[in-house]
Parts: sequence; structure tokens; C-alpha cells
Amino acid sequence: MNQPATEKINAHTKLCAVFGFPVRHSASPDFQNEGFRALNLNWRYVACEVEPNTLRSAIEGAKALGFVGVNLTVPHKMLAMDMVDVLDESAKKWGAVNTISFQSKNSHGIWESRGISNATGKEVRVCGFNTDADAILRSITEDLELDLSGKSVLVLGAGGAGRVAVLKLAEAKVSRLYLVNRTQSKIVELEAEIKRDFPGVMVEKGYPANKIDLVLNATSLGLKAEDTLPFDPDRFDLQKAGSAYDMIYNPGETPFLKMARSHGLKAANGVGMLLYQGAKAFEIWTGRPAPLAEMRKALLARIYGTDTLS
Repeated sequence: MNQPATEKINAHTKLCAVFGFPVRHSASPDFQNEGFRALNLNWRYVACEVEPNTLRSAIEGAKALGFVGVNLTVPHKMLAMDMVDVLDESAKKWGAVNTISFQSKNSHGIWESRGISNATGKEVRVCGFNTDADAILRSITEDLELDLSGKSVLVLGAGGAGRVAVLKLAEAKVSRLYLVNRTQSKIVELEAEIKRDFPGVMVEKGYPANKIDLVLNATSLGLKAEDTLPFDPDRFDLQKAGSAYDMIYNPGETPFLKMARSHGLKAANGVGMLLYQGAKAFEIWTGRPAPLAEMRKALLARIYGTDTLS
């Protein structure tokens, strides 16, 4: 029996990667490689630990080595905004880059992923996309069965991931956003942006005094076993929330989510967000629909040791 093309690594193998710091926890290689395998593509996806001060050279290195694309995770998403040649409208809109496509011109002179292009020229550009915003909304909507319109939400963290989440929630017409972050200047900037672009959304700094519909963790607290909770339990009672969402997906259950479930909240982690943002990146690079079912099974197996959430 002939082996699928993805079982062989050779001079024709196309490469993609995720850059992060840290990155060893990443499950992206598991489900992206399963997607390539499902479509019988001779592609590989790897995880590379890249420190912030070497991100620019890492992107240029991937470009020089012929990589098709790169995903960016913490702490690179905002840093990369001025490290690409062109920003897709999605990256301009949300102010962060989580997907890079190395593009060349096809026979019609149109820029497209060099995983698709039949171009033979050496000119290559670096294009930045944001696939996180749509993914976070889809995941919350599906995994928590929550229509966000008119809802009140507490967002913990206003960094790269938190900022995109806050702006997407505002676009989804939540009624009120409570923002908590260690660096107050980021909240002030976000508040001004929301007032300008989404004037119908009320923004408050700090923890809510009344009940809310959702609390969302957009910090990295929970990645390590020794991490503290992402909120101050002396200032916020988790039982005031109806649902909880943690953008962290590994570990599958953080202390934050464990506490939320113990209080009877409907809770979900970032597995859905990871899947959907990765599937969109897959489609940008390959020009083909992502095999979501196969990718989902591989992701769940990586996180939970099973391909179903029963």
C-alpha cells in the first residue's frame, strides 16, 4: 500500500509553523498536521519557540526558507503589526496579527499564498491576517450557546488576545463591557476606541457590582500549575456570572474554569477558538476548505486524550 504524501518528508514538503514564547504547550501542530494528512498534502507544521526580540528575524528567516505561513501566539500578535509588508483588512480592523501568509504573484499577477501560487519569480511579500476575532465569537456562541447581543461581559486582560476579544464583543453588540487589566493605560486606550467605533456599548473599568452574563479570561494565567486566578476573588464573586470562558485551552481545565463549574456556571475553554482560527489560517495557506471534522478530532485527542467531548 502506498503511503499518503504527508507520511514522507522530502524536498517538496511545504512548511508552516507557530511562533510563540512559550510555545511547547501548543496543540496547533497536532490538528494542522492532521488537516494536511486528511487532504493528502505533503505539508508539515511545527512549533518554534521565538523570543520577542527575535521575532522579526524569525519571520524573515521563515520567508527565506520557503515557509508557506506562520501562526503567531503570545506575545507576538501586536508586535508583528509593523513586521509584515502588508496588512489584510482583518488585521487592520482588529489591530493584531495571528496569521502570516508568504505570498507571491500567480500567472495573472495576483498575490496569493505561495502554497497555492504557480509563480516562479523570487518576489515574496509577508501578509498579516487576523483569524482570532471571528473564531472567538463563533466559539463562545457555539460552546456556551450564548447570544452575546445585549449581554454584559467582564473581560480579564487587555493584551493582544484580550484587545481583539473586547473589540469583537463590542461589534457583536454586547450592552456593557467591564475591563480589568494590570496596565491601566491599555484599558483607557480600549475604552476610547470602543466609544469611537461602538458608541452603543457601555464600558466600565474594573469589576462589576451586579450580575453579569459572561466572564472571559484573556490572560495567560492558568497556563502554569502554580498560576494564580486571573481575577481577584476579594473583589469579584464568580457566582455573579452566568457563564465563563477561558481562552486558554491547555490545560483543558484551568483553576478558573474548575471554580466556575463548581459554582454551576456554564463554562468552556479556548479549544473552539483555537480550532476555528487555525482552520481559517489553513484555508488562507492552502486555498482549500479545512477538514474541520478531522482537525477537531486530532485537537480533542491532544487535549483530552479522546476525540469526543462526552
